[in-house]
Amino acid sequence: MAEKKLHTGRRKEAAARVSVAPGTGKFMVNKKDITEYFNREVLRWIVKQPFQVTETDNKYDVWCTVRGGGKSGQAGAIRHGLSNALVATEPELRTKLKRAGLLTRDAREVERKKYGRPGARARFQFSKR
Repeated sequence: MAEKKLHTGRRKEAAARVSVAPGTGKFMVNKKDITEYFNREVLRWIVKQPFQVTETDNKYDVWCTVRGGGKSGQAGAIRHGLSNALVATEPELRTKLKRAGLLTRDAREVERKKYGRPGARARFQFSKR
């Protein structure tokens, strides 16, 4: 079997390494089936979004390892890596994925907590008396 090329996807604190190969639609995340790893339907939908946009459902087998962050960030990281992997295998899919905004890394990060405050932007309750 040919060597699998890994593609990186990132979101928040999560980083995913994604590999795709022509197949029947098998999807493995950290050596588990996608339904076992992502138990929320919304997260599975996020991860499989590149397939819906490009209409390539069940054409590829996907293997990915993801670490860091929470489940939502991990799903976004896999989606980003999967989009890059699809473009590497089929360059003509780039315009569809680009139009859907799936090739752009979502750079939003959590804002740090400031000193003298309970949170990043929150203030302690003001008391006049």
